[in-house]
Amino acid sequence: MPSAHDFSFIAIEGDPLPLAQFAGKAVLVVNSASQCGFTSQYSALADLWARYRDKGLVVLAVPSNDFGGQEPGTEDEIKQFCEVNYGIDFPMTEKVHVRGEKAHPFYQWAATHFSPLSKPRWNFHKYLIAPDGKLVGWFSSVTSPTSEKVVSAIEEQLARGNRIAIGVHRAR
Repeated sequence: MPSAHDFSFIAIEGDPLPLAQFAGKAVLVVNSASQCGFTSQYSALADLWARYRDKGLVVLAVPSNDFGGQEPGTEDEIKQFCEVNYGIDFPMTEKVHVRGEKAHPFYQWAATHFSPLSKPRWNFHKYLIAPDGKLVGWFSSVTSPTSEKVVSAIEEQLARGNRIAIGVHRAR
């Protein structure tokens, strides 16, 4: 059975962005849009990134124009918008589809987990990937990235990742 580490995106700058490079880290994958009522969640995502990046969290924004045409810009425009307005320096992918037949393979795979409600139904839907690449949770657009529910799930995965790292270190 594949894991999230089997998938790859293209970074917003144009380089390959294999999820395998994040093995051993918890990853919060968020489909994003610059002109959405939830766009202010970029601030909360930046807070999460600042608070947990040194502990093993990766926040990965996946721009998509699938909902309401709310991400019409080019990759350069999206990147500049995020940097200027929210100080975003966490990884971002190129703009992709996150639903339907044209959905990026990661999103096609993620759609097979959990219930039908776990599929993105709007911008700022969040998936949490464990350090071992398993998809372990999802959070709807209305759930703030800094909500207790999301933070607790992230902290659980970070603790799990640290236990895995300590075990690997001891085995050497």
